Amino acid sequence: MSGADGPLVVVANQRAGGIEGMEEAVAVLRARAETTVVEVAEPGELEAALAGLTAGTVVAAGGDGTLNMLVQHLWERERLHQVVLGLLPLGTGNDLARTVGIPLDAEAAAAVVLGGRSCPLDLLVDGAGSVAVNAVHGGIGGLVATRAAPLKPLLGRMAYVAGAAWTGARTPGWDVRVEVDGGVLAEGTVLFAGIGNGATIGGGTVLWPLACPDDGLAEVTVAFAGGMGARLRLAGALRSGDPRRVDGVVMGRGRSVRIDGEAMPYNADGEALVPAPSRTWRVQERAWFLRCPTAPGEAQGLAGGPAGGR
Repeated sequence: MSGADGPLVVVANQRAGGIEGMEEAVAVLRARAETTVVEVAEPGELEAALAGLTAGTVVAAGGDGTLNMLVQHLWERERLHQVVLGLLPLGTGNDLARTVGIPLDAEAAAAVVLGGRSCPLDLLVDGAGSVAVNAVHGGIGGLVATRAAPLKPLLGRMAYVAGAAWTGARTPGWDVRVEVDGGVLAEGTVLFAGIGNGATIGGGTVLWPLACPDDGLAEVTVAFAGGMGARLRLAGALRSGDPRRVDGVVMGRGRSVRIDGEAMPYNADGEALVPAPSRTWRVQERAWFLRCPTAPGEAQGLAGGPAGGR
C-alpha cells in the first residue's frame, strides 16, 4: 500500500535534539492532507494526543526516541497494526531513517510520508514489554545515552560521539554472558553488547553492517574489553563502518538474545534504561508499518503494509 490515506497526526517531541525544518515539513504535508500537529514532552501525554485515532498515519517528528515513544504507546494498547507511522527525522541521531533510506532533509522526508510505501518492520521486544525500533545497546552505549542527553541541545549528534570517546577509554567493562537463540555468543568482560534491528547508532556509526529491519532476525555485536590499543582499533573500525575487522569483536544473529551477568546500563533507541543483571529480547516480525521510499525499500526487501499488498 502506497501513499498516506486520510488525515495525518504529527507528534512532535519537545525533548528531541533538533527541530530545524519542522515548519517546512509540515507545510509540505498540509499541502496534500489534513494535518494536525501535537507537541508532547512525556509518553503519558500521548493518550490525549491520539485520542479517538482508529486508523490513518501518525507521523513522528523527532529521532529514534520519538519513534520509539509512539511505537511503545501503540504496542502496549495493541493498536500498532491499526496505523501506519511516518517519520520526519528531526532528532540528533535518526539512525533508523538512515537504514531504511528516509531522507534526513525534513521536506524530502515529508514527501515520503505522503507518497512512500507502507513497509512492515520488525520490532525488538524485551521480557518486560519494552520495545526498540532501531537498537538496544548495553555497556558503554548505555552510559553514553545518559551522559549525552544534556548535551544534545548544544552539540546535536556530536554529543554521542563525545560521550562515547570519553566513556570507551575509561570503563573497565562488564562481565556478562551473551546468548543468541540459546547458544553462547560471548562470555567475559565486554565494553558493549549491541542488538540491532537497524544498522547504526549515534547518528551513523555502523555497528550492525548486515542488519535488515524486516528479515525477522536481530544482529548482535559484542566487543570485549581489551587494552587501550585494542580500544583505539575498535574506534577506528567503527568510524570506517566495519567492526568485523577488529579482533575482540564477535557478531551473531538470531530471533532471541539474552544477556546475563554484571548489571550493565542499557539504552533503547538512545533512551536510557535501568541497569539490570539479566535481560532478554525477542524479534517480533512485521510488528509495525513505516512509510519508506519505494526504491530503497524494494532494494532492502521492504514491502507490503497493513493491507498486505504491494
